[in-house]
Amino acid sequence: MHTLVVGDTNPDFILRGDVKPRFGQAEQLLTSAELVLGGSASIVAAGLVKLDVDTGLLATVGSDYFGTLTEQYLAECGIDTSELLRSDGGATGISVILSQPDDRSIFTFPGVIPTLSIDAVRDSIQRAAPKHVHFSSYFLVPELAAGLPALLDELREANVTTSVDTNWDPSEQWTGLDEVLPRITHFMPNRQELRAVGAGYADDPAGSDEDIARALAGLGPVVVVKRGGEGGLVATPSGDVHVVDVPEVSVIDTTGAGDSFNAAYIAAMAHGIDDESERLYWATLAGSHSVTRSGGTGAQIYLGELRATLEAVGAARA
Repeated sequence: MHTLVVGDTNPDFILRGDVKPRFGQAEQLLTSAELVLGGSASIVAAGLVKLDVDTGLLATVGSDYFGTLTEQYLAECGIDTSELLRSDGGATGISVILSQPDDRSIFTFPGVIPTLSIDAVRDSIQRAAPKHVHFSSYFLVPELAAGLPALLDELREANVTTSVDTNWDPSEQWTGLDEVLPRITHFMPNRQELRAVGAGYADDPAGSDEDIARALAGLGPVVVVKRGGEGGLVATPSGDVHVVDVPEVSVIDTTGAGDSFNAAYIAAMAHGIDDESERLYWATLAGSHSVTRSGGTGAQIYLGELRATLEAVGAARA
């Protein structure tokens, strides 16, 4: 199954150690600083490639140093960049991530990321003819978001499955999704995003993850929830709920773990796995593997490793 990932690509500057800012010209010493491939769409695409899924990336970079660096990182990951857009009119985005073992804070300069247009996405889909399209960082690409409902109707008519991971909304308004959620086949939030988006749909916004996910699934999509150290959850439109725990690992950096989770779930679909619990096993294993090294792609799991681990726990496909 050819998959097209649409959204953002940029370098991540990851800082670890004493990362809680103190103003007043205080100088703080870090334990590490790394410049790596970032952007939710990039990390999903890289994870899919490692899981042997034919994958292309559509995103925008600038004609600057960080744009060249991003392209180099993408090539090293084996991602098809034939659909990558290069803009002469602005700078490549960049994120600075203050990383702690159990949480992180992200500062993003969007640069040319928001210039990705719905027309460019439609043209790319016509060229690539994907079987699945994953949209990342919905709130960072407003031109795309505005035209997304109509495009999703076209993709559904063509029997193309779709998934959306909004990531965090910097404005914290969480608007525009009423027309998107009923049109996608899969919605892939983390727990915080689930609650932010689900507040307007659930009978009890303070209720359980299961109840909120079930309410969103009632709109039409399969809801696939990343819950960090508590594993993953899937709610289907028919009302079924599946929960899988996450393996215990030593957490180094949580950057990109949710994107690796998404990649593995989509990869399970691409490899013909229909059982929701097994797809969720793939996702939670990939997400937990990702946190054992720094950066979003530094510890992404390969297909052989994932299948060997599944066999070891008795969860391999029959």
